[in-house]
Amino acid sequence: MSVFTIRDADADDVPAIVAMLVDDPLGATRESPDDLAPYLDALAEIAGDPHQRVVVAVRDGEVIGTLQLTYMRGLGRRGATRAQIEAVRVRADLRGAGLGSDMIRWAIDEARERGCTLVQLTSDATREGAHRFYERLGFTASHVGFKLTF
Repeated sequence: MSVFTIRDADADDVPAIVAMLVDDPLGATRESPDDLAPYLDALAEIAGDPHQRVVVAVRDGEVIGTLQLTYMRGLGRRGATRAQIEAVRVRADLRGAGLGSDMIRWAIDEARERGCTLVQLTSDATREGAHRFYERLGFTASHVGFKLTF
């Protein structure tokens, strides 16, 4: 993977982020690239929250990856803070080149700097390749997750 930078996403990045969300079997059924307003609204809210970040990986001025990082403090684990990684996406033509691994390692480093005691993430049960990817990075499938969609 050639040199890239990771920075906080801004409104100009939203079309590229949404394109990556749509370019996915699951995302294709739940995302709508024709109306960016809800995505722009969400990004503005996230950007105003010091406990959340949406970041993009950029190479030669192009967005080539993204993820969301959320910091959550709880009473458990002696009041520990944990980091949640979500919505990890790499542009289709660059998958398998190491960008995803580099982005996850970046997020782990950010979590350590923030004082988190653990990093967690969820992955759809059908994404077996993603599960192997996360396991190679040291994550363990230690919990069963549940969702209630409205």
